[in-house]
Amino acid sequence: MPISKILIANRGEIAIRVARACADMGLQSVAVYADPDRDAQHVRYADEAFALNGARAADTYLDIDKLIDVAQRSGADAVHPGYGFLSENAAFAQAVIDAGLTWIGPPPHAIDSLGDKVSARHIAGRAGAPMAPGTPDPIESAGEAVAFASEHGLPIVIKAAFGGGGRGMRVARTLEEIPEMFDAATREAISAFGRGECFVERFLDKPRHVETQCLADKHGNVVVVSTRDCSLQRRHQKLVEEAPAPFLSDAQNTELVAASKAILREANYDGAGTVEFLVAPDGLISFLEVNTRLQVEHPVSEEVTGIDLVREQIRIANGEVLGYGDPEVRGHSIEFRLNGEDPGKGFLPSPGTISTLRWPSGPGIRVDTGVIEGDTISGAFDSMVAKLIVTGSTRRQAIERSRRALRELTIEGIPTVAPFDRIVLDAPQFAADSAADFTVHTRWIETEFADNVSALASASPAVAASAPETEHQGESERVVVEVGGRRLEVVLPAGLGMAAGRTRASAGSGAAGAAIRRPGRRTSGPAKVAVSGNTLAAPMQGTIISVAVADGAQVAEGDTVAVLEAMKMEQPVLAHRAGVVSGLSIAPGDGVTAGQALCEIA
Repeated sequence: MPISKILIANRGEIAIRVARACADMGLQSVAVYADPDRDAQHVRYADEAFALNGARAADTYLDIDKLIDVAQRSGADAVHPGYGFLSENAAFAQAVIDAGLTWIGPPPHAIDSLGDKVSARHIAGRAGAPMAPGTPDPIESAGEAVAFASEHGLPIVIKAAFGGGGRGMRVARTLEEIPEMFDAATREAISAFGRGECFVERFLDKPRHVETQCLADKHGNVVVVSTRDCSLQRRHQKLVEEAPAPFLSDAQNTELVAASKAILREANYDGAGTVEFLVAPDGLISFLEVNTRLQVEHPVSEEVTGIDLVREQIRIANGEVLGYGDPEVRGHSIEFRLNGEDPGKGFLPSPGTISTLRWPSGPGIRVDTGVIEGDTISGAFDSMVAKLIVTGSTRRQAIERSRRALRELTIEGIPTVAPFDRIVLDAPQFAADSAADFTVHTRWIETEFADNVSALASASPAVAASAPETEHQGESERVVVEVGGRRLEVVLPAGLGMAAGRTRASAGSGAAGAAIRRPGRRTSGPAKVAVSGNTLAAPMQGTIISVAVADGAQVAEGDTVAVLEAMKMEQPVLAHRAGVVSGLSIAPGDGVTAGQALCEIA
């Protein structure tokens, strides 16, 4: 039976993106939400919304049993995972299929074989794809990484075998730092993906990150929709992407397309997928990995081809034939990830409340977002506020329109990466007109462009929320209720809604009951960060992952005191001065707020 109702197992802008595709196709959509997302925009865009009854990702968007239960209770006949969370989890895909539902994504065997980066390298090798030297299987210890580096040379990259997005990945440039890097990569991989296996590759210095957006149907047809360049990264996570990838030779394009198709055919793949490569300064191409899902940067491929990739995912899951070959690419498109991070402070995640929000518009402008003015960007989930996609007939016009769009953009209340986007558009290394002048690479932001970025430091705002309010509409009030875990909006006589709001109670999973809440207008002000000669304070809200020192320890300026995780990123907290540690008040697993004193160094 054709798909008629889709559960969207995600949140934020990607959940809205899928809901819009459903609406375009005349399909019903079902949203799910964690407690902090009860009033999020994605629950309003879907036709129905169900509570997952929990505040953490582990208890909600990563809980397979809860998601399957909601799909069955809602009458959904298919599941779209979006990106992140369980989108590349073969066990989730199999659970969806076992429940008699249609999985909108590649088959579990392909997710499993390509999601394991070691297995993916074997598949790429059989497909004849170009590759840099690497360990054939996961390594057991830092000693094996040292041995590999001694044989193949430095730098090396230690990578989580089951992961992506830059998490569980560390680059070692000296033999001495390999043990620390190995431990950090393993720890972060376990935290992000539940598995800590890592392998090692020779790291190509100053490479471009180039990828192919692919679609494969269940009938053996594979197309490459477009190439993309995603070289502008911080901590190996993308910030700016563009399609098509500029300044590639015809021979390089041919090799990228041929290798991508061969890899997906070798893996018996169907669905949307992205094959990623590194391109060295000398032109050498090396296979990196396959992302078995929709990418954050998929809009730029859509803009230059006119293909709706989410719609194609649904068509493929329905068993339809693609019906076309590699599409013609027209124009040029650039995507800016507008994350809630302070670029001048090392792209430090900065949760908080958006007090003012004004989007750009005009020719060539697209905004994909899951927030509105007054929403809070939580430290519990990803830091993305929105994606700004700008398209022109040429790369030069796309850059010119991007400058105008970023001037029109206003986001206040939290730091964002928008100031970085504005200055990078004026950098001759990026806004180049020839291959010789285009010199950005995956660590360019943190090396050649670092001084420009550090000048963008701003004060980090704190979150201050007012009491929830109820929306008045003349003689009535619109309130939100949950009945049996399903979100409903109800219009009540004036006064009754306010009384209900004062006595709201959450419904248990599967139990009758109601929770009534309405978002209020929230404001933000500057954070009060603890500052004294001796006090080391938390730079942001988050969770302590590890503590590297003990009371009485002697530290030098710049030594790691602790590692803090927020918005899916690890951030080392460094000693601001040399001295002796005292009053250490943290342990792994502790939650801390921005500005909280962690210890004294005197």
